[in-house]
Amino acid sequence: MFDTVLVANRGEIAVRVIRTLRSLGVRSVAVFSDADADARHVREADTAVRIGPAPAVESYLSVERILEAAAATNAQAVHPGYGFLAENAAFARACADAGLVFVGPPADAIALMGDKIRAKETVAAAGVPVVPGGRDPELAKAARELGAPVLLKPSAGGGGKGMRLVRDLTHLDDEIAAARREATASFGDGTLLVERWIDRPRHIEIQVLADGHGGVVHLGERECSLQRRHQKIIEEAPSVLLDDATRAAMGEAAVQAARSCGYVGAGTVEFIVPGGDPNAYYFMEMNTRLQVEHPVTELITGLDLVEWQLRVAAGERLGFAQDDIALAGHAIEARICAEDPTRGFLPSGGTVLRLREPQGDGVRTDSGLSEGTEVGSLYDPMLSKVIAYGPDRATALRKLRAALAETVTLGVPTNAGFLRRLLAHPAVVAGDLDTGLVEREVATLVSTDVPEEVYEAAAAVRLEALRPPRTEGWIDPFSVPNGWRLGGESAPVAFDVRVPGLEPVTHRPRGTHTVTDTHVSVTLDGVRHTFHRAADWIGRDGDAWHVRDHDPVEASLSRAAHSGADSLTAPMPGTVTVVKVAVGDEVSAGQSLLVVEAMKMEHVISAPHAGTVAELDVGPGTTVAMDQVLAVITPTEEVAS
Repeated sequence: MFDTVLVANRGEIAVRVIRTLRSLGVRSVAVFSDADADARHVREADTAVRIGPAPAVESYLSVERILEAAAATNAQAVHPGYGFLAENAAFARACADAGLVFVGPPADAIALMGDKIRAKETVAAAGVPVVPGGRDPELAKAARELGAPVLLKPSAGGGGKGMRLVRDLTHLDDEIAAARREATASFGDGTLLVERWIDRPRHIEIQVLADGHGGVVHLGERECSLQRRHQKIIEEAPSVLLDDATRAAMGEAAVQAARSCGYVGAGTVEFIVPGGDPNAYYFMEMNTRLQVEHPVTELITGLDLVEWQLRVAAGERLGFAQDDIALAGHAIEARICAEDPTRGFLPSGGTVLRLREPQGDGVRTDSGLSEGTEVGSLYDPMLSKVIAYGPDRATALRKLRAALAETVTLGVPTNAGFLRRLLAHPAVVAGDLDTGLVEREVATLVSTDVPEEVYEAAAAVRLEALRPPRTEGWIDPFSVPNGWRLGGESAPVAFDVRVPGLEPVTHRPRGTHTVTDTHVSVTLDGVRHTFHRAADWIGRDGDAWHVRDHDPVEASLSRAAHSGADSLTAPMPGTVTVVKVAVGDEVSAGQSLLVVEAMKMEHVISAPHAGTVAELDVGPGTTVAMDQVLAVITPTEEVAS
């Protein structure tokens, strides 16, 4: 076993790898950019090395700086986690050239399976069934021959970036251009392939482990069908769809796929499965790295996958054969992401003001967060993972819903409450899943209505802040903010507040309240409601509301300043990447004006109506906050009238 391992990553996966290194008695080295100087993974590692200033993403992608950090700390091996350099064949080769062990598969296997086109051809030759499709340079022709619907996918990378489902081929050229642009931005490679889309499919993947001595086993499957925008959000093991015979057949296909590319280490072979016929499974791709959802496999097998990655990389043989693998119980994982469900799941950001992450009693949270962490727009939006284990699926579901209700991340909007409601959906409880379920049901799982008790709690916090200190047992009644006055009834106190994205509200508190530094409780109509609190944030059951003060006079002046015009604001914190107009330009309704990117996601800002660009406050490269004014469009006289 190695003495020192450098972890070439950040966030929750870096913390996760460091945990196993600590358990093995191996010295861990973290790397960080200036943006992460006080991050949790930096504090938890035995040693940490600065690898560069902002922009932070480029620092973590710098092979030269990573290798310099390894040399400076006498590291013998590099664990890449996932993302960043984990599936970079050139990085794996550079590690080998520098005398370092890359904790992952051989560079040739990464290159082969990282190219989805070559990967399909290779596994098909090994007898593994693949989805019908085509590739560049005749992508459009192949798509039209397949017929709608089709799925466009980047040949490099994964995680749903650059994937486009096309149901109307009249828009094919535009969709190809958008997919190619996103793929280039995410992976530096705009090469695409196209596959026949299978309606109501299930996404099932097989975990494989291979050593350098010819030993290859599979560790069962994970069901990953609950997705948004082709991104997994809930994963579980095992799948309720598969019987023992189908599980064994898919497992053997995954083993053959791994053997076909000379695989070594932990990897995942992903299949698309028609929900009505689980025997008709098709290979999609192989992820040549540790997967985000690996904890569910760990919980049902009792194996630490990071430990086995390290043991295999150190030259050890697998300590077990296929017949030794037993699956026990059920595990389910939920991905906590920095996104706002009430605003179309746009990426969010902010400072973590209050944090509570459940652990123990069959619940595990893998996280890179701590109070004070600044969540920006540079990285993937996933913040943490909450995983629950039970003797059966129903128990695991209940535990995970309860754990999500206990999860507190105030200061940054997340999807925790949405995930808790999703896990209670009748189809999810019944195990009747497919990759389109979330999109079909999303409207029933997201509500922009703010309960009255939230405004009541926000008002209670403001009342408490206004309350004067008690002096020698007596309080001047005129100084108490309850509207008390001589010779008459109390005038109700009112607060003007607003939740971002919603209209302002004037709330007059009417219940009883208890306020502490961390909680606020309000009683309305005999019902007591208790919330976590931090600054202007109120949260419960995984949901959180940022209830800001609203100044009606300031808002009125702002409207007057732009009378007769529409202000276009940033829908999320991010960076302006494209500006297509200038002040004075005439624009048409729906015309694309700007592009804002956050967490590798593009959002196009379009003209709400025909008019003239009266103001343009940003340029390419401008960093913007949520709701920041980007441009002002004065409508044409026809529209204005």
